[in-house]
Amino acid sequence: METHGFIAAVEAADAMTKAAQVSITRYEVTRGALVTILVRGELSAVEAAVAAGAAAAEAVGDLRARHVIPSPSPDIEDVLLARHALSQ
Repeated sequence: METHGFIAAVEAADAMTKAAQVSITRYEVTRGALVTILVRGELSAVEAAVAAGAAAAEAVGDLRARHVIPSPSPDIEDVLLARHALSQ
């Protein structure tokens, strides 16, 4: 999920973790105050969490994108969970 602004991201993260059995695996703040939040869990839980998070973010701010990747490849998980930026 990606929001514009930290407050919308906090609301989204709070709603996601309360709505379903998911864990936040990473968040990142980028230029222009865009905040990306990654969650992990069972597919149905992630879908429910993302829906709840999107509604919460839209209620207080700007939701830019939401997307669920069922069963991501281990290769992409390694890249997404890395603590360094690829563009640097």
